Amino acid sequence: MSDPLYRQDAYARDVSGVVIGHTDEGGILVEPELFYPTGGGQPGDSGWLEWDGKRLSIATTVKGENGESVLVPAEPEALPPKGAHVVQVLDWERRHKHMRVHSALHLLSVIVPLPVTGGAIGAGTGRLDFKMPEPPQDVQVLEDSLNKLIDRDLEVTEGWISDEELSANPGLVKTMSVQPPRGAGRIRLVRIGTGTEQVDLQPCGGTHVARTGEIGTVRITKVQNKGKQNRRINISLD
Repeated sequence: MSDPLYRQDAYARDVSGVVIGHTDEGGILVEPELFYPTGGGQPGDSGWLEWDGKRLSIATTVKGENGESVLVPAEPEALPPKGAHVVQVLDWERRHKHMRVHSALHLLSVIVPLPVTGGAIGAGTGRLDFKMPEPPQDVQVLEDSLNKLIDRDLEVTEGWISDEELSANPGLVKTMSVQPPRGAGRIRLVRIGTGTEQVDLQPCGGTHVARTGEIGTVRITKVQNKGKQNRRINISLD
């Protein structure tokens, strides 16, 4: 398969495609890959397929054995056959919220410069777990700092690094619980800000907004104690 469309253009909402196969569990493989598969704390995309006057709702998308997107139908209905020409349509509102939250969490890891022990992305909410023995003294200060970064409307871009280069720069990896997949020869990096305005650079395979201003105002809704060494910071889009 070619480089997934969700990686080439996170803003593609619908596209024509061809069914190239099915899984034993009833999943559907379509080329090009518009739907993002669950991974890195980001949920799989939902939406629907259209072909020959028919429509099939897609509940979620998961990764196949080789990392490909497997579309999971919402109901046990007839599947488009192999070779069928289909139109793939995302639930764009849901995907876009994932993008906004994902980019906001990268910025949260900037204002809280501590190792990340876990995280999750939702449609409008998200959280990061930090190795933080003591809770933050002033949550409002953190929230204000996060929104100031967002308001700078920094450009979000991507680049690539080799496995060897990443091994030589372990500080790029902020997450303690999940390591970037190696073995493919290159690893995607997401950069927030360019040149002297760069504020973050870390491995990531998820979808992001093009500029931080698109995130909008974010609220820190709760800080939770997750053990002696961990604190969970929850955020939501305003």
